[in-house]
Formats: sequence, C-alpha cells, structure tokens
Amino acid sequence: MNSDSGYIKTVFGLKLKQQRQKKNWSLQDLAVKTGLSKSYLNEIENGKKYPKHDKIIQLSESLNCTFDDLVSTKLDKSLAPFNEILQSDFFKEVPLELFGINKNNLISIISDAPKKVTAFINALIEISQNYNLGKERFYFAVLRSFQELYDNYFPEIEEKVVQFAHENKLELKKNLKTELLEHILIEKFNYTIQSENFEKFGTLDNLRSLFIPEKKLLLLNNKLEKDQKTFILAKEIGFNVLELKNRPNTYSWLDFGSFEEILNNFYAAYFAGALLISKEKVIEKTSDFFLENNWEPKSFEDLISNFTHSPETFYYRLTNVLSSELGIKDLFYLCLVKKKGSDKIQILKELHLNHQQAPHANATNEHYCRRWIAVKNLHHLKENETLTDAQISHYKDQGVSYLVISTSQKNPFSDGSNRSYCLGVLLNTQTIKKINFIKSSSLKTINVGVTCESCSIADCEVRQAPPVRLEKEHFNLTMKNSIEKIRKEIL
Repeated sequence: MNSDSGYIKTVFGLKLKQQRQKKNWSLQDLAVKTGLSKSYLNEIENGKKYPKHDKIIQLSESLNCTFDDLVSTKLDKSLAPFNEILQSDFFKEVPLELFGINKNNLISIISDAPKKVTAFINALIEISQNYNLGKERFYFAVLRSFQELYDNYFPEIEEKVVQFAHENKLELKKNLKTELLEHILIEKFNYTIQSENFEKFGTLDNLRSLFIPEKKLLLLNNKLEKDQKTFILAKEIGFNVLELKNRPNTYSWLDFGSFEEILNNFYAAYFAGALLISKEKVIEKTSDFFLENNWEPKSFEDLISNFTHSPETFYYRLTNVLSSELGIKDLFYLCLVKKKGSDKIQILKELHLNHQQAPHANATNEHYCRRWIAVKNLHHLKENETLTDAQISHYKDQGVSYLVISTSQKNPFSDGSNRSYCLGVLLNTQTIKKINFIKSSSLKTINVGVTCESCSIADCEVRQAPPVRLEKEHFNLTMKNSIEKIRKEIL
C-alpha cells in the first residue's frame, strides 16, 4: 500500500465487511441498523474513509462485536492470506489504472474469497518462478498488454509530435537530419553531447548511450551508425517534450527500477518513431504499396528507404498506423534473433493486435517453426546483407492464414547475431480487399506451425523435434475414449 494510513483504512474496511457478512446483512441492512448512510458505509468498506470514534462504537454495537475487533490491524485466520498482499508493493508495482481497474474493487474481490484468490495469486507467482519470470519480464508483459489494449496507437503522443514540429519549424514529411536533432537538444534543452568509446570501460558493444542527468550530458557510443544515433536523439527529445522525469538513463541495455520507468521509456520511443516517420507520409506510401499487383521484395525495401535505413523502426511504426489509420486491425509484429554459431532462434520482441495470434514467444525452449519466412531468412542471410521476403503462412492447426513480410539483417551492434523483423497480417475479407498483391503468383503459401513440439505437419522436412505436446494430447484423448467405452459397457 502507499502509506500506513491507506493500509489501516483498507484493513478496517475488510473487517467491517467480514462482520457484516457473518450476519448475512446487506449494506442497506447495516445502514438501517446503525443510522449511517449506505454510501458512507460503502466508502468505509472500500478503504476510502475511516470512521470517527463514535461511529466505530455505533458499528460495533450494531454488529455485536467489540471495538477492538474492528480497529485492530491484526487480521484473523480467514483474512490472513491477504495481509502479505496488502503490505507488499503489489498495488504500487502493478499499474491497475492503465487497464481501468479500480484498486478498491480488486480489494473487494479478494476479500470476498481471500483464501481462493490468494491461492490463485500464489500459483501465478510459482508459475512465474518456474519460468524465470522476474520483475522486469513481468513489467514488459504488462507493457505489451497495455500496448495491445490500445492497438499500439497513442494519439496524444502523435499530437505532441505535430505540435513540437510546428513550434520548431520542422517538416515531418522530410527526413530529419541528425545534426538538427542534436542542435535542438543543445539549444532548447541545454544538453551537452559527446561521443565516447564505451568499450574501454568494459561495456563491450552492449551500451549505445548513457545520459548523466546531473550534467545533462548525453554520451553516445562512437560505434553508432547514423540511424541509431538519430533515434537516440529523437528519443531524448521525447523524454523532454513529454516531461518524463522517471526514466532509464541507458540504451539499449536497460535497468528498470519501476514500471513507470518502462512505461516512460516506451512513450519516449513512441515519440521518436512518430517524429522520424511521419504518420501522413507513411500512410500515403504504404497505401500505394498495398495497391501494387505483384509482391516484389525490392518494392518493400524501397518503401522502408523512404523513411529510414532501420527496418526495425519502420516495421514497428507500421504497427502504430495500420490498425488506426488503414483499418488493418488483426496483425502481429515479431523481432527474432539468431546468435552467431548457434541454431537457436529466440523471439526478442512481440506484439499482437486485436487478438492473440500465433506465434508467441515461449520460455520452454521449444523449437520455433523453421518454415517461418523470418527464420528462413535468418539461415540464408549472408555477411553484411539485408534480405527481405514474404509468404502466406497457413497455420494448419489453427486454420488461419497470414501475409507475413520479413526483413533480416546482421545486427550492427552485437557479437555477430542476425535479426529478423516481421509483420503478419491476418487474411480475411477486409485485408484481401485492401492488399492487391495478396493474389500475386510470387507469394507462396506455406503450411507452418508454431513450435515443432506442438505441430501436426507430418512430412515436415525441417522439423527440429518430435510433436511431444500433440502426442500427449492424443494419449489423453485415447484414454478418455477408452474410459467412456468401459463406462458404456458396464452401465
């Protein structure tokens, strides 16, 4: 809880509710017995108000309990499991308000069945421990859910970008130069910006920038490519324009102390993407691209080059505008990575808009489908090459198909790992009408799975592991059918 006062109010409300429920009284019943208003009693039970001494006496006499039964902060056995949650940082760390959840309503739900709800929460904690879901991964999962809830489109930030551009006479439809953004940070926000060799401090290539707030000093890794530097500068402008005080000071390695830091980091990155890739221009160019009759990888690479040399920035910007502006609402975005000298594929970033499409990242070390275009690109990628391609991925087990466009490249800021960025658009009546090249002969339809362990494609030439999950499901189904036969024969 945020304070001792809040904790005391909450505990009193819980105990009052418990005493009332012991007598099977409604709030109206208690109001009649005590002469206190129903709304006032409701606020007490929800932890919003703490009654004065004389009111507590009225309540205890009406409920036939002692004064101490109500005012003591010691919880009895039935509410004891709730005590740990109340005194923890649970309500502070989980940003319930982002999802329209009232903390007091949640407390009320938990108090109605404290043992069952606490058992459920403990089960989630145990699952998170088994899958190594630490606080940071939990925060990122919450952030991703928040983005998906709003279709990853935040008009308030878009408006801030337009306003900032107008105030500083920036033409958003033209690519903003690195030098201009650097000038704005220095002149408008009093920054000092220096190039630094971070490797001599033992950070290798994992740190791209470091902001030292005491001096308003921004240190940039001297190995940065131009687009990387531009994005960092735009993001720093975002922190200042959006007045985000609680923020991480490093990039791309991040050490978060709270969810607010993660959220603010996302807001600043969103601002940077919107500043560097104009919404109007990307809508115009992407709409024209969708009108083309044939799929040509070069056309998509040219589309990206209109805005940036960073495929990642462009792919992610598309997730902001496709749903909100072009009416393509069912899509997913993935960033996959393959480390040098390893065949293991990891999903580094993911986003699913409108509903939870496959594929999802998993923490069970299962093998992602080698038929995905993004994975095939990773394996075929040559040194210093950028490879773009697309396919129609038919998820045989789910019965759905996606147009999946992917670009792969050597990660310029790592130990030689390769990355693939991909955008998947669900094929339905609406999207087929909007994207002309869906029927292009150059687009192949490929049956795909999610992981080898859960895939039913029998003749897969690139299978990495047997379908153990399907085999277990088949075994369970066989057992159920056999038991049903026994029951019918005996009955």
